Amino acid sequence: MSPPSLGTARRLIVKIGSALLVDGATGALRSDWLGALADDVAALRARGAQVVIVTSGAVALGRERLGLAVASLGRPLKLEEKQAAAATGQIRLAQAYGEALARHAIAVAQVLVTQDDTEARRRHLNARSTIDTLLGLGAVPVINENDTVATAEIRFGDNDRLAARVAQMISADTLVLLSDIDGLYTADPRKDPDARHLPLVGEITAEIEAMAGEPPPGYSSGGMVTKIAAARIAMQAGCRMAIARGKDDHALAGLLTPECDGGPRCTWFVPQAEPLTARKRWIAAHVQPAGTLAVDAGAVRALGKGSSLLPAGVTAVDGEFERGDLVRVTGPDGREVARGLVAYAAEDARRIAGHRSGKIETILGFHGRDEMIHRDDLVLA
Repeated sequence: MSPPSLGTARRLIVKIGSALLVDGATGALRSDWLGALADDVAALRARGAQVVIVTSGAVALGRERLGLAVASLGRPLKLEEKQAAAATGQIRLAQAYGEALARHAIAVAQVLVTQDDTEARRRHLNARSTIDTLLGLGAVPVINENDTVATAEIRFGDNDRLAARVAQMISADTLVLLSDIDGLYTADPRKDPDARHLPLVGEITAEIEAMAGEPPPGYSSGGMVTKIAAARIAMQAGCRMAIARGKDDHALAGLLTPECDGGPRCTWFVPQAEPLTARKRWIAAHVQPAGTLAVDAGAVRALGKGSSLLPAGVTAVDGEFERGDLVRVTGPDGREVARGLVAYAAEDARRIAGHRSGKIETILGFHGRDEMIHRDDLVLA
C-alpha cells in the first residue's frame, strides 16, 4: 500500500497545535504562518474539500495578555488560571482565524466543545448537525476545547484526541495533525540517532504504541502518545490520519504531493474501512435499540433500494426514545428490516408518523429533518 496524499480528501480536519500558532519566546501569534495556512485552506476548498480546523492556542494567547506567562514562572498554571487565559485567548484566536480567511472571502465560525459534547448522544448529534450545516453553507468551523468551563476531570487535555473525536462525529475521511515532528519514528529521534521514520501505519499495535515518546517542552500539552491515541480513534471511525511537520509555511499544501513523489516526509495512518462503513458497523453492532418503528410495505421496498425512512412510511411508534437514539425498524410482518438513529423523539415521531415530510412544520411547529431516519444513519438487517 502506497501512502496517500491530501488531494483526495473530501471532508478534512486540520489540527493546529499551540507551538505552531504561538511564538514560544514572545507569546505572540505567528500571523504570517497563519496567513499561509489560510491560503492552503482556500486552495483545498477550491479543489472541492470541506475543511474543519481544530485549534489550540487560546490559553497560550490569553496567558500572555493577562501576564500569566510571567506570573506563573516556576509553576504550572492553576485550572482557574487556564480557564481565565482561555476566556481571553479564545476571542483573540477567533479574530485571528476570521481575519486570515477573510482575505479569501471565507466565513469562519467558532465552535467550542467539551468531551461531553462528543460522547453524550444528544449533544453529539447537535454538534454534528451544527458543523454539517456550517460546512454546507461554505463556512470553515474553527473548533477548540471549551477550557473556560471544562474541569480537570472531564477535559480532553489535548486537541489531538479532540480532533479525532470530531472526525468520528462528522464522518470525516481525512485528519491531519500538524506538529513539530514529521511523523512517527521507531524511537524518539531527539534521543536515538538510529530511530527510523515510518511513512505508513495500517494498524495500531502494542509495538506502535511503544514507539511514542515524551511530550516536548513548551506550550504543547500533547506529544506522540496523544497522537497515537488520536490515530486509534480516527482509524476506528474509518478516517485516515497524517502526522506532519507544520512549522514551515504552507505545510498543508505540501501534503498534496506524496513523499514518494517529492512531497514532505510524514506518517499516514490508513484504516481498512471508509468512514460511513465504520459508522454503520457501529450502529449495527454496538448500540441497543431504544424503541421500534413499524413501517408499511412501500417503505420496506424503499429501504431495500437504499432510501432513507420518511415519516409517511411509518405506521406505528413503540417505546420511549430521544432524538438520536437507536431504534429498530420492522415491516408489516413484524420482522426487523433495519435499525438506525432516529431524527425525532418518540412523542414527535408519533405525531408525524404517516404524514408527508412537507407537513412536519405544520404538525410540530418546527421543521427538523425530512427523514425519520436518514440513510447514512440506517443499516439494513
